[in-house]
Amino acid sequence: MPELPEVEVVRRGLHAHVAGRTVASVQVLHDRAIRRHLPGAADFALRLTGQRMEGARRRGKYLWVDLSGGDALLAHLGMSGQMLVQPPDAPDEKHLRVRLRFDDGGPELRFVDQRTFGGLALAEVVEVDGTPLPQPVAHIARDPMDPRFDPDAAVRALRSRRTDVKRALLDQTLVSGVGNIYADEALWRARLHGLRPTGKLTKAKVAELLEHATAVMHEALGEGGTSFDALYVNVNGQSGYFDRSLAVYGQEDRPCRRCGTPIVREPFMNRSSYSCPRCQPRPRASRTSG
Repeated sequence: MPELPEVEVVRRGLHAHVAGRTVASVQVLHDRAIRRHLPGAADFALRLTGQRMEGARRRGKYLWVDLSGGDALLAHLGMSGQMLVQPPDAPDEKHLRVRLRFDDGGPELRFVDQRTFGGLALAEVVEVDGTPLPQPVAHIARDPMDPRFDPDAAVRALRSRRTDVKRALLDQTLVSGVGNIYADEALWRARLHGLRPTGKLTKAKVAELLEHATAVMHEALGEGGTSFDALYVNVNGQSGYFDRSLAVYGQEDRPCRRCGTPIVREPFMNRSSYSCPRCQPRPRASRTSG
């Protein structure tokens, strides 16, 4: 699933191409793509037609476009969702799900999703701590790139959650934007195993971990995000290339860049965690139970 850097790349492209434009027509080609919009495809198309797109925004891994009528067009990219800007005469993509045409006759906005885990929906906007957010995103914490992000509050929140540190780092209600890839990279930089209990980490160590997470996401953003296949692309269809800079994620059996020890992969929440067994030793209790 795209994480903060990948979603921010898409957000920037969306904002540049759709802000200030008015939707002339909406075509839903696959009902599953708007399944989160419970009133259905006809209502989705009717309510969106005639709306001016005010701008694209993001919180953590969540992306939306503010609309002139006061609602938001919320985009769930899922595993393979793509927001593509295409000329009106461009051939339809094989997995095109929703098409938006604009009254200026310019490039269309197309939602393409091979695996159909993503989708679009119209959502009511509510105010949370002085910030307008789509209702489904209201519970999501600020991310480290948010100008109003409070690092001290984030440290307290992470340390208060009695769990292992990687689970806490992935909890979007504590700190948003960090997913499996950048959690593993940040933990490697901080020399922490993901199973270390949060309650046994000092404030300074958690603050360091958050600094590393912020830094690695900034670096990934500078390289267009991380693409392992053609499913994650920006609005122009281009892939990111931060995968070339990953130290541990996806690097099983390759030597650690710091000490040369082979990177290991371990099961984690139906996914995988990657770490260096020398730089990031498993906590003692985990060695015994594992």
